[in-house]
Amino acid sequence: MVNKINEELEAYCASEYSKLSRVIVCEPRYMEIREIINETQKEFKEENINQALATEQHAHFTETLEREGVEVIKLPPEITYPEQVFTRDIGFTLGNTVYVAEMATNIRQGEELILKSWLETNDIPFFNLHKNHIEGGDVIIDGKTIYIGVSDRTDETSIQHLQALLPQYAIIAIPFVEKFLHLDCVFNVISPTEALLFPEALAKKEQDLLASRYDIIEVTKEEQFTLGTNVLSIGNKKLFSLPCNEQANRQLRLRGYEVIEVDISEIIKSGGSFRCCTMPLLRTTKK
Repeated sequence: MVNKINEELEAYCASEYSKLSRVIVCEPRYMEIREIINETQKEFKEENINQALATEQHAHFTETLEREGVEVIKLPPEITYPEQVFTRDIGFTLGNTVYVAEMATNIRQGEELILKSWLETNDIPFFNLHKNHIEGGDVIIDGKTIYIGVSDRTDETSIQHLQALLPQYAIIAIPFVEKFLHLDCVFNVISPTEALLFPEALAKKEQDLLASRYDIIEVTKEEQFTLGTNVLSIGNKKLFSLPCNEQANRQLRLRGYEVIEVDISEIIKSGGSFRCCTMPLLRTTKK
């Protein structure tokens, strides 16, 4: 059972870049590549994950979030779930509602139950996307426009169902090369006018669509592998990024962003970075 914290909670999210006030994480205490479920894991299957180092890096990351004024809520890690650190995928907050995913891969099924238990304990409204496969890593929110990646974790039928549930939003399906796992591994909106993109993952139609809406910061193939698009914006043009993604970080700084560099290189061996490790629960309207 997750303990109820001693304050009234609320959930709200309307973008990827407004001020982050409250976020859900889970330490990688039992993180392990038990079965390969993405391309990155293929590269690191033999050496696997140093759990102590991953946990240390994650603690540094969450401490830095707290120093930046973000309330960090920690779900309890369970040995059954080696991918539990990637809390982004188990749900997403849209408006005042948390949408809880039904996980597509067997090894991750059940993680969402821990999230639901916490939400119920703290009286936070949520919608259970039962029999729909939409993982949070495929959901990019920008006001009334929601981009959702079509992947082996998120299917078009589920996207169409979500659009029927949310007629007030324009939901745009973005197909991409499935080996890249989730949309946020190749695309991320960081302001009303700017986005990070690895163009090779998308067909020309989708590239042109996104380029017509945003000033695109292109991420190289090398920095896509180290998840250069998978930054976490915390508002006020501040974001978390890996130190190794030097080119992307340079471009961000040239555009006036404060880049907070934290090393979570052990965690990304399993295919996810800062955005994957966080599920925003509350973002204020301040940018």
